Amino acid sequence: MFETALLKKLSIQSTSTQGQRRSFELASIMEQTHMDRRTFLMSSGALTLGTFAPRVPCLMAEPAGSESFIWKPGGLLFPFEIASGRLRQKRIVPTDAVSLGADHSSGVEVALQCSGENSPDQGMKSGTGQPGTRLLFEGRREEQGPLGKRLVCMHSDSLLNLKVESVYEAFEGVRVVRRHTRVANTGNARVGIEFLSSAMLHGLGLPQNFDRELRIHLAVNSWMAEGQWHTLRPSELGFVENERTSWSAAEAGSIGSWSTERYLPMAMVENVALGLTWFWQIEHNGSWHWEISNVSARDNYADDVYAYLGGPDDLHSAAWKGLNPGETYETVPIAIGCVSGGFSEAVEELTRYRRIACSMPHPRNASCPVIFNDYMNCLWGDPTESKELPLIAAAAKVGCEYFVIDAGWYADINEDWSQTLGSWQASSTRWPRGLKFVMDQIRQAGMVPGLWLEPEVAGPKSLLAQKPDDWFFVRHGKRVLKNSRLLLDFRNPAVRTYLDQVIARLVNEYGMGYIKMDYNIDSLQGTELDADSFGQGLLEHNRAHLAWIDSMLARYPDLIVENCGSGGGRMDYAMLSRLQIQSMTDQEDYLKLPAILVGTSAAVLPEQLAIWSYPVPDSDPDAASFNMVTAAMCRIHQSGRLDQLSANAWNQVAEGIRVYKEIVRKHTPEAVPFYPLGLSDVTNAEAAVALGMRSAEQKLVGVWRIDGPATIEIPWAYRDARLLYPRNLGIQAAVAGGRLQIEFPRKRMACLLSA
Repeated sequence: MFETALLKKLSIQSTSTQGQRRSFELASIMEQTHMDRRTFLMSSGALTLGTFAPRVPCLMAEPAGSESFIWKPGGLLFPFEIASGRLRQKRIVPTDAVSLGADHSSGVEVALQCSGENSPDQGMKSGTGQPGTRLLFEGRREEQGPLGKRLVCMHSDSLLNLKVESVYEAFEGVRVVRRHTRVANTGNARVGIEFLSSAMLHGLGLPQNFDRELRIHLAVNSWMAEGQWHTLRPSELGFVENERTSWSAAEAGSIGSWSTERYLPMAMVENVALGLTWFWQIEHNGSWHWEISNVSARDNYADDVYAYLGGPDDLHSAAWKGLNPGETYETVPIAIGCVSGGFSEAVEELTRYRRIACSMPHPRNASCPVIFNDYMNCLWGDPTESKELPLIAAAAKVGCEYFVIDAGWYADINEDWSQTLGSWQASSTRWPRGLKFVMDQIRQAGMVPGLWLEPEVAGPKSLLAQKPDDWFFVRHGKRVLKNSRLLLDFRNPAVRTYLDQVIARLVNEYGMGYIKMDYNIDSLQGTELDADSFGQGLLEHNRAHLAWIDSMLARYPDLIVENCGSGGGRMDYAMLSRLQIQSMTDQEDYLKLPAILVGTSAAVLPEQLAIWSYPVPDSDPDAASFNMVTAAMCRIHQSGRLDQLSANAWNQVAEGIRVYKEIVRKHTPEAVPFYPLGLSDVTNAEAAVALGMRSAEQKLVGVWRIDGPATIEIPWAYRDARLLYPRNLGIQAAVAGGRLQIEFPRKRMACLLSA
């Protein structure tokens, strides 16, 4: 009944008297007859179909005659109103906060700016656009998607002859909806698209009181300092209350093929007065942009605080799109949601959503096997047969299940391995008995062999560099060369065919069962060849790259592929909805890894997030166990010279892997992160760090003392705590008065505890 009550409340706010009567009549009939909306609409004949979308099973459709309606997917409410034939979206709320969903503010359901149109947005904003403000609502339809309901809202613009569809895809059991927008040119003239929203959020705060109400959570994602979350007022990001409409916005984005070079492609807006948090995740492997600002309906006085969420556009990423007659253009997908609560509740909801909608199923990866990689604090891209054989024996003895040979396996000894990228032929000087011999040794030791690849680039001295220009990114008539790498253009079928042959050879000849797929360069704007703009060339390449990954995994379903962009440079769910593991960071100081782990746990599923453990030869047991605690919280990427460790350090590594395999990892694919001491700062070695992983059967907490006090206290809602690891280094833990107190006898120690 609360949906009917909210529908009545929305109807009262309508500007049309006739619309008010219709909405009240609809609500009254539904209430009196206990009839749901679908039954009422079908019985009244109000069933329509979309104008240009593919035909799919249609459960319900409604024309634009109703002045308000609500879509209720799972635990969310999406209220809409129709004013003067135009659809306006209101505040999205969870169903447990239904009374907050009828806020007076509303805004465009689609923000769209086309070239030559008089933009209503002041400054560098994308809040409405034209024809975004004048789009006429043509109706809506509800469909059954593969994992839940789908709503499609249909619009048109007669001046530019555009048809627009906004797609909302719901998923059973989570308060998250995936959004994208598509536009079709039904006219006879080309139309230029400068920006087009994937999703809009409205009613985030009071138009002239938002700085006291709103807190924006966003994560800076620098190289070797990934996942550093900050909570800021809008004014601290440049969106300042000025008693009028702001010409500025709080914003974040990325330009290029490293989607997370500067920020994680997600954020949250918490309204502390309402107790609500809206959140989003941009699922794209290229450029993106979001902004939060306010917009006015008249006289330059703000009446709505909105969030624009989108992929590449003309202003921020040189991605102007020329839409020809008969063409359809689609934005990148973005997940949006709302919870009662704050940061932790939003992370919990996103974690559940990622498992339902984004997780790549893989029979072996689900068991979280332990992976050894020979790079970090180990061989540093200089592998040889003589170095690998003792490492293989040591990794197998300590309990590793995969063994990955990292960069340099194809380059001759003393050769710069970045100059010859792309040929992917094993070096004869590094492997006198052949690379296959070493790969066979890995298998005979009971592990699955893997190789490092950087398939999206070519070294300037490689044979690939002799290919024509249409194999590569080109700007201003010149090939793009960055970090000694040419960038391959996956729109070219010859590029994809060549790489298909490479993968087939490595799988079939060497028995490769794992790829560390690295990407050590950012394309920045994109490419000009056969493209409307640099950014559109990049977008088309991004999509072609994803299609190539899909085809590769379809051919080799047992292959595990790790996503790496110099660590976390491309840590997005366009990639991670396909690839099974994410490399968290290239950070070389193990003491900084816990603070990076805490932040990135909000962005990646625990069963996908791989963390280094790399004790060096002179490591003492404290350092070895510190490394193991960090890695055991999610996925272990073991490295370091295991063959040269002292006996005491070796025992700590072996025991850490045993605890992980026997106690921890069976719960990892169901775990949800929580933050007993809040979020961490990689620059602060004095602060204690803690991260929790909660599943139905286990509550696991990792605690790290770096250079701070010996005693660390964290809130603890359980009767007792069990010290899992390490148990022989003098660490003590006790529970009293709702607090868990851990005593570390020395600095730079860590432990795992469970409830």
